[in-house]
Amino acid sequence: MGRLHVLDHPLIQHKLTYIRSKETGTKEFRQLVQEVAMLMAYEITRDLPLTDTTVETPVGLAHCKVIEGKTLALVPVLRAGLGMVDGILAMIPNAKVGHIGLYRDPETLQPVEYYCKLPPNVEERDVIVIDPMLATGGSAVAAIDAVKERGATAVKLMCLVAAPAGVQRVQSAHPDVDIYVAAVDDGLNDHGYIVPGLGDAGDRLFGTR
Repeated sequence: MGRLHVLDHPLIQHKLTYIRSKETGTKEFRQLVQEVAMLMAYEITRDLPLTDTTVETPVGLAHCKVIEGKTLALVPVLRAGLGMVDGILAMIPNAKVGHIGLYRDPETLQPVEYYCKLPPNVEERDVIVIDPMLATGGSAVAAIDAVKERGATAVKLMCLVAAPAGVQRVQSAHPDVDIYVAAVDDGLNDHGYIVPGLGDAGDRLFGTR
């Protein structure tokens, strides 16, 4: 079973408080989301394998470590996932970036894929699917379906805030996928929004609320 990682680092929790606040404007909200994503990237890459190398310093040889093998692919779910990408790239500038677009069918209420562009050789990469809100889990499951259908075998999910129902749905559909979140909230309201949550992440990121 994929593990749920709740990242309780004080800096993440401090910044998440201001992300939640309805008083936080678009510019500050966007900056805070990027900063939290950068801090979360530090945790989500903790298990990357290392290999030995040697470099010459100004005073001698140093036996050091570098990341081995696989490179990362960041795959934000459009559009809100875009708000977290720059923060992660600040930590991992060599990561490749793909995109997945989903919309909800008005009759079935199920997510429908309308766009998917992934980096080449995705089967050789560690893929991080990025979506700030893990509410019902429908979009996250569809996004993970999409990257796996195109060959990805090592997938993680990064979200800011999750509802228990969303976590359970992803774990049921994709038991091999680890989930990284800054918080697990109480649940969902009648409109499928996370409570207390932080509102519509896309609207707040792009000023369209």
